[in-house]
Amino acid sequence: MANTRQFSTFIVDGYFFDIEVTQVQEVISYQEMTSVPLADSVVRGLINLRGQIVMAIDMRHRLELSARSDASQPMNVIVNSEDGPISLLVDEIGDVLEVEESTMEQLPENLKGRASSLISGIYKLKEKLLLSLDLEKIVNFSAVGTEAN
Repeated sequence: MANTRQFSTFIVDGYFFDIEVTQVQEVISYQEMTSVPLADSVVRGLINLRGQIVMAIDMRHRLELSARSDASQPMNVIVNSEDGPISLLVDEIGDVLEVEESTMEQLPENLKGRASSLISGIYKLKEKLLLSLDLEKIVNFSAVGTEAN
């Protein structure tokens, strides 16, 4: 029997992304945020998650995609990192998918930009492509060039 992996999926600016389901703590609706002066530009703010302060990363900005309209509120995908929980702000939450490991393909070598260094591989599904994110690189700002504010 083929080896499979389970992914928690979400949509950011029309693109279909995933993170391993074991790395996701929970998914919650929009939470009010407190901005952080002098924080990296991908940090949208801090949220209070049942008494725990959690940093919120704007995935649109992290992946160099278009900005979210002011009319729509992001969802929070709370992930477990080495430094504790972090919120990834996404547009929509998808399903948990089980995908065969053998169907994963590498990114094309000519793909450039920050997003290409944050994506670990691609799964071809029947109707769309599933882009696998490397959580370590997403939360580690020094691993990938970002602009400091």
